[in-house]
Amino acid sequence: MNIVQLTPGAGGMFCGNCFHDNTLVAALRRMGHDVVMLPMYLPIRLDEADQSAGMPVFFGGINVYLEQKFPFFRHAPRWLHRWMNSPRLLAWAAGRAARTRAAEVGVLTLSMLRGEQGAQDREITELITWLKTQSRPDILCLSNALLIGMVRRVRGELGVPVVCLLQGEEPFLDALPEPHREPVGRELTARAAEVDAWIAPSRWAADRMIARLKLPPERVHVVYNGINLAGFGEPAPSAARAAPPVLGYFARMCREKGLDTLVEAFIELRRHGQVPNLKLRIGGGCGPGDEPFVNDVRTRLAGVNLLQDTSFHPNLSRADKIAFLRDLTVFSVPALYGEVFGLYLIEAMACGVPVVQPRHGAFPEVLEATGGGVLCEAGNVSSLAGSIEQLLLNPDRARSFGDAGRRAVRERFDDGAMARATFAVLEKVVSAKSAIANRPSQS
Repeated sequence: MNIVQLTPGAGGMFCGNCFHDNTLVAALRRMGHDVVMLPMYLPIRLDEADQSAGMPVFFGGINVYLEQKFPFFRHAPRWLHRWMNSPRLLAWAAGRAARTRAAEVGVLTLSMLRGEQGAQDREITELITWLKTQSRPDILCLSNALLIGMVRRVRGELGVPVVCLLQGEEPFLDALPEPHREPVGRELTARAAEVDAWIAPSRWAADRMIARLKLPPERVHVVYNGINLAGFGEPAPSAARAAPPVLGYFARMCREKGLDTLVEAFIELRRHGQVPNLKLRIGGGCGPGDEPFVNDVRTRLAGVNLLQDTSFHPNLSRADKIAFLRDLTVFSVPALYGEVFGLYLIEAMACGVPVVQPRHGAFPEVLEATGGGVLCEAGNVSSLAGSIEQLLLNPDRARSFGDAGRRAVRERFDDGAMARATFAVLEKVVSAKSAIANRPSQS
């Protein structure tokens, strides 16, 4: 099958959606499919081979912004638009993206969703024109629901079906300021009817978006996330793991992912004194916009004389990330919002590390499917600390969770399983489109 995957890049920042899409494309290619991965807005940053390497960036972030701010720029010469998509300029734009005002984000989101009626219609034309020079795709796959403004023109001019992934759009949508939140929601719901099928990473996420976007349930499919297990190897023997024990966090270093919540739980654990030598290791993405928050976390730890027992490991390579995870005793990312999956969970489980997560979002579903850890009360530091402490004080129980999680990841949550399940959805959509096209006309 000839598949085109469109994925927004985050410039200099690591992005979970980018990791997911890149892993999916690589696995589909290994299955023998022709897959083109096209970056949008900004280049993609990854810790493994970039499947979009050598591809042009579409909807370049600078062009999209200038088209929104200055209507005359929509008619600027093509050479200027291409120059604005140069890697050096896009790298510069990536550094400023975190400082974009919320009001501007709302206006831009609404314009993108309006597609051919928005300020970025020229960008849709550029994409369609380029796709017409390539082998005709059988299907187009969009990385998230905020991209569906292009669907009407893509389906009409290329005659191909469109599938859209659901990857945690709700927190962004809920954070949009008024007066943009309501019209964005209305436009998104209207345009959602034009998408042929949706793929959600959990049943919880699927049900949420079915209700929010009024989607036909039969068009929404659940495909659990999977990871490339190359390099994970066998888990470190318990005796070889870090002594003293280590509590670990690996996600974007921000408040939304619950980093400060975990820090408070760590402080409480040390005050209890049941695990007196416990260490805390914090890893994950940390961009310029995250640094003030991380500095506050450091100040908090220093204030209780625990900074020396904490280490920070930002923006690790893939090999270093795996080594980081393998040395942990217990893992937790107590995200404050309803996470649609939590790719970091199966990365930790792949290393045989038990996890502790709040009882909300998709976390109960993921832990039930893997058996890789325990749940605590959401937003409750004492409950989080207590659940972590129980595992630390019961190594046999922690080991059983770690072993169960590792088996589940290798059996059902690797990239091959994800790619096969995703392809089954794509094949169903393409077959349905072909059947309609070949149906005898009634005269």
